[in-house]
Amino acid sequence: MALPCPRFAPSLLALALSPALCWAAESAVVLDATTIEEQADDGYRARSAAVGGFGDAELLDTPASVSVVSRQLIDDQQARLLSDVLKNDASVGEAYAPIGYYENFVVRGFSLNAANSYRVNGRSVVGEQNVALENKQQVELLKGLSGLQSGVTEPGGLINYVTKRAENVRSLSVASNQDGERYLAADLGHWFGAEQQVGVRLNMAHEDIRSFVEHADGKRDFISLALDWNISPDATLQLDAEYQTREQPSVAGYQLLGGTQVPGGVDPDKRLGHQSWGKPVGIDSLNLGGRFEYRFDENWKAAVDASHSKVVIDDYSTFPYGYYNPDSDTWSPHFSPDGDYDISDYRSPDDTRQHDEMQATLSGAFAAGSIGHELTVGSSALRRIVDRRDSVNVPIGAGNIHEDPTDFAPTGLPLNPKRRRLDSRQYGLFFSDRISFDEHWQVLLGGRQVRLIEEAFTSSGATDRRTRRSEFLPNAALLYKPQADTTLYLSYSKGLSLGGEAPWFTTNEGQTLAPSTSRQLEAGLKRDWQGLSLGAALFRIDQALQYSRPDDNGDMTYVQQGKQRNIGLELSASGQASHNLQLSASTAVIRARAIDSGTEAYEGHQTVNVPRVRASLAADYRIPGIQGLSLLGGLQYSASKYADPSGTVKVGDYTIFNLGSRYTTRIEGHETVLRLTVDNLFDKRYWRDTGAYQGDGYLFPGDPRTARLSATVSF
Repeated sequence: MALPCPRFAPSLLALALSPALCWAAESAVVLDATTIEEQADDGYRARSAAVGGFGDAELLDTPASVSVVSRQLIDDQQARLLSDVLKNDASVGEAYAPIGYYENFVVRGFSLNAANSYRVNGRSVVGEQNVALENKQQVELLKGLSGLQSGVTEPGGLINYVTKRAENVRSLSVASNQDGERYLAADLGHWFGAEQQVGVRLNMAHEDIRSFVEHADGKRDFISLALDWNISPDATLQLDAEYQTREQPSVAGYQLLGGTQVPGGVDPDKRLGHQSWGKPVGIDSLNLGGRFEYRFDENWKAAVDASHSKVVIDDYSTFPYGYYNPDSDTWSPHFSPDGDYDISDYRSPDDTRQHDEMQATLSGAFAAGSIGHELTVGSSALRRIVDRRDSVNVPIGAGNIHEDPTDFAPTGLPLNPKRRRLDSRQYGLFFSDRISFDEHWQVLLGGRQVRLIEEAFTSSGATDRRTRRSEFLPNAALLYKPQADTTLYLSYSKGLSLGGEAPWFTTNEGQTLAPSTSRQLEAGLKRDWQGLSLGAALFRIDQALQYSRPDDNGDMTYVQQGKQRNIGLELSASGQASHNLQLSASTAVIRARAIDSGTEAYEGHQTVNVPRVRASLAADYRIPGIQGLSLLGGLQYSASKYADPSGTVKVGDYTIFNLGSRYTTRIEGHETVLRLTVDNLFDKRYWRDTGAYQGDGYLFPGDPRTARLSATVSF
């Protein structure tokens, strides 16, 4: 069991350079003379991904910007949440991702949507969960439009978790942090049968979460099982099941002081609105998936995929929001200029979200004369349902950002009845054809015909809205390969996104706007060069702008008017930079603007929560002469960004430095990997997120200096 490291002290930096010294046991341990040099096949570099199409495809030949975070990088950074993973891509930022709640993100300047932006093994999962990472082999991010791959989705991108498959493996991991967190995980796999026909992979984890935020500790339990069955030389079956239960108090964000000023002197350890009787947010999630594949011959195969994802959220929060001034008898939807805020007792238990999806595909390769074709055709059906109560949300008292709030009496109001609130069905017919003219030129043509049928209901059960929409979403790309290790491409794609729901403070509160289309042009360059995968992409995305439009009377109406246009450049490099150095690096420059919105104050400047420049670097340097020891490090940089739609309030830029090490050896004959990481090494104070949720703007402080220590033993 890992011994908890003490609260961070300067001596911990020295331990980062020699992690074996920070791992103690009750008795002395004698190391075997034999040591191992840990090095994954490709380390931080990935060569293929499934998120860009309808099966694993070489990244070099994928005419899209795809980012892949490998298992080794996930392990080296001791990642537990998706935010820990996506920090490695400069095109990604957080968009309302509170500690203790489920996370969401902004990609290429557009927020993702929990209803349609997250997948496991290519199949839709409920996004209102923190998907566990213990059983994931890699995390893939398709940046930009993904209408061909998934139908109705947001223009920012699509995230796909790829699960581990059956393998002969037995390992145990223990970890802790400077706050005394306790973490235990097991990874067990085996192939059975004389010809290894059946394989299983079992992953389990227990985590006693010790947060740096006061009164925000929690716990998590996770179990997953993967089955691989080679039924015959031509038929395979893969099944996946994972269940997670997690509970932790939600840590709310700050609001602008007086609506015009960023809070100062903020302590990231403080939990606003804390009440001693408050309950944690509980999230139980179940994700099931299966794939049957049959190969007719070496060129043609068919597959059937099915999945079920269900999440139940017990949302209890003592929530800081707005400020009532008793002297003037006025209320404002932001904190007071002095940092005062109201506290509400918020209750929304048994909030249930469910996705069920099926997909059938037929794919194969053939030649028509001298022209080669790689064709995929298929059909899919997805149903999303939401069952929930009208929340209880009652003001109970007030606090101040610089003081610990006193306890107030909880509300005595009963819970509202639970009812069906949304029934959404999406049907699709799709095709994709990669046409090869010779070794240099390829054309990729594809499209999806989407039919969206939605029915929303009021809290009384009456029908509130019916949506019927049918749209063809084309995708086309031209690829040129001047040489085998280099690809240039130009692509066009169209997408369809769900309409937003009008916030509570607008004149059309609760109204859901019509689905909107988006379009993307992208040009890119990819090259595999001396152990590195290099990439550059230039893109433009246009989407209908949805926002709360103010009028002359001070009222606001949620409308779809004008468009948001984001133009950007992405640069990336991953892989082996030298014999001893591997890295994963990216930079993104994005210009995000509102155009023809009808509100002059919202135009002519960068949109909320989108910095012009971001950069990320993770590096692994193998120390010459010390077998098995590597120095880990990296940084994240963000330029300044706006915190209000009129572009009058801005938070500053920041650079976060990370340092750590990995040591691979044998203890009592067992391969052992020790890792120590220190994130935010210089304890920088910064604002990581200035996004909006349900129309309201929030600011979340970044994590302070955080140290984690882990050991993984293979048996």
